[in-house]
Amino acid sequence: MARKKKEIHKVEMTDGKRAIIQQLFQEYNIESATDIQDALKDLLGSTIKEMMETEMDEHLGYSKSERSDSENARNGYKPKSLNSSYGSFQIDVPQDRQSSFQPQVVKKRQKDISAIDEKIISMYAKGMTTRQISETLEDIYGFEASEGFISDVTDKILPQIEEWQSRPLSSIYPIIFIDAIHFSVRHDNMITKLAAYVVMGINEDGRKEVLTIEVGENESSKYWLDVLNSLKNRGVRDILILCSDGLTGLKEAISAAFPKTEHQRCIVHMVRNTLKYVANKDMKNFAKDLRTIYTAPDEKAAVKRLEEVDKKWTPHYPAALKRWFDNWDVITPIFKFSTDVRTAFYTTNAIESLNSSYRRLNSQRSVFPGQQALLKALYLATFEATKKWSMPIRNWGKVRGELTIMYPDRLQP
Repeated sequence: MARKKKEIHKVEMTDGKRAIIQQLFQEYNIESATDIQDALKDLLGSTIKEMMETEMDEHLGYSKSERSDSENARNGYKPKSLNSSYGSFQIDVPQDRQSSFQPQVVKKRQKDISAIDEKIISMYAKGMTTRQISETLEDIYGFEASEGFISDVTDKILPQIEEWQSRPLSSIYPIIFIDAIHFSVRHDNMITKLAAYVVMGINEDGRKEVLTIEVGENESSKYWLDVLNSLKNRGVRDILILCSDGLTGLKEAISAAFPKTEHQRCIVHMVRNTLKYVANKDMKNFAKDLRTIYTAPDEKAAVKRLEEVDKKWTPHYPAALKRWFDNWDVITPIFKFSTDVRTAFYTTNAIESLNSSYRRLNSQRSVFPGQQALLKALYLATFEATKKWSMPIRNWGKVRGELTIMYPDRLQP
């Protein structure tokens, strides 16, 4: 789908604008674009100050030039620094004796009027570090934003993340993928590798949906049972097919939490892991032979091809095909479906676009300062990536049709 171009503001000159511009030339001696920027910054500060003076008049009930018997009165000014899209500047905020004045144009304790929060969160979502964001703000807007300030801004999304993590889910997901990406995280002055497990579902309409993201150190059946039970507690009552790599303990957890669910090993991962044992000169031919296994018309033919490939290559690479025999029970579900439908769930194609967003985080940051920082970056990247998910996955009509025939009591036509 073509990306909609951002609307460009068209400048229209009027006599009123022309008069203001001429006055600006005289007042500020403008000779360059930088001078214009400085003039606008000064005008912004002056305008805010005048608006606060008007607010103070309304608060007290009389203007600055009038006298009053009121117990409250003006009490000088207090300097305040503000950050804006034109840079930093200082204004004098009017004060009252009773300290009851609450300005609205720029509220108490508000130090930024540039909508910089959204910009910081957007940059953070793209994988920029707090230092990179701080330097970018300095370059573009001319004001400093400490790394602590940036961290505080991004912390504002934590309640949103918590709400998103506990939101209700659909009752049935025909297909769910679980994939892992590893990140380096600093903890107690040590750098450790943590896995981010992404759980993505294909709902009954064929649309992709990230159900949750879990960050953990150790895989186990207990760990995965906690993850799957969390999905159940949020409303998931059935999963037809769960596709994953060989995550330790997941198979046992699926049997406990969703006993009717078929566990399908990701064929792409199987092929990649097999080829790790193969020399470069043989990779192309070996991969070609592996393809004849998982594209076989049925399981009987696939078993025959596996035995033939094993006989051909085991003398050269004894350990290469062991995982195929060991995991045959979680490879075979694909053979119930047509070739077109198989690709919907035995590969990670549906999740790869999301993974590319996460990999960009790895390329931007060699180490995350903590687990919370990693979670924030992952969720922001997820929110950004899923904005584009507006269509069902490819061939969904055909996929759903076959799933309905295979699981008639669980998926309605």
